[in-house]
Amino acid sequence: MSERVTITQEGHIAFVRLSRPEKRNALDLAMLKAISDAGISLAARNDIRAVVLHGEGPAFSAGLDLNEMPKLAQYVAQNGGIMHRSHGDANLFQHVTTVWRDLPQPVICALHGYAFGGAFQIMLGADMRIAAPDCQFSIMEGRWGLIPDMGGIALMRRLAREDVLRRLTYSAEKFAACDALTWGLVTEIADDPLARATEIARDIADKSPDAVRAAKELFNRTELTSEADTLLIESELQGRLIGTPNQMEAVMAGLQKRTADFKDPG
Repeated sequence: MSERVTITQEGHIAFVRLSRPEKRNALDLAMLKAISDAGISLAARNDIRAVVLHGEGPAFSAGLDLNEMPKLAQYVAQNGGIMHRSHGDANLFQHVTTVWRDLPQPVICALHGYAFGGAFQIMLGADMRIAAPDCQFSIMEGRWGLIPDMGGIALMRRLAREDVLRRLTYSAEKFAACDALTWGLVTEIADDPLARATEIARDIADKSPDAVRAAKELFNRTELTSEADTLLIESELQGRLIGTPNQMEAVMAGLQKRTADFKDPG
């Protein structure tokens, strides 16, 4: 895809790798653009049923490359300012995170080393986060006199208690994977997070892609809806699935105790 982000494919699974290991995958402008572009490209891929997001080298990502601050400021100034919505309801920096939540396919993020600052926010866009036992985290923006501004607040407050998030944001402290698990910021801990993420992705890829996409849409659309609206959306999406070829194939494969042969979404 680029020198900063690579995409490889294994069957119906896409592996998105942050590829700046010599800088511990620190986020410069080129990498931010590449991550955003990677998400956009995968959204159009009907043959992809699950995505694994991970980092090359000693860490998932060290967060923002501070040496890039002047270049980032110049980019903002030349592109309508930070309030400019260049990607739907988001600016570029927010889209780097929200693109994974908006992707129609489930995204599993494998975390090792550390995920600091912007990298912490990026991982929140995934459906699931698998962390190594010694992985460290930090909402680090406060160390540089800033606040989280890559969509992290919109996502993290749906996972953890707000008083915990306020403490972590105000203090910018580092915390361990076991704490992240307790607070709900990671899904599980695994000695080999990439292998575990791949295992989950393979399990998802074996299911009907129509049903999996509908399930993700159901979760995304009902995060803030009333019970009545949630029930309506649930019925809408179920009605879209019932009787379709992939749904019928799931039933027949189950009854005949064989591997299902699902077709890519149209």
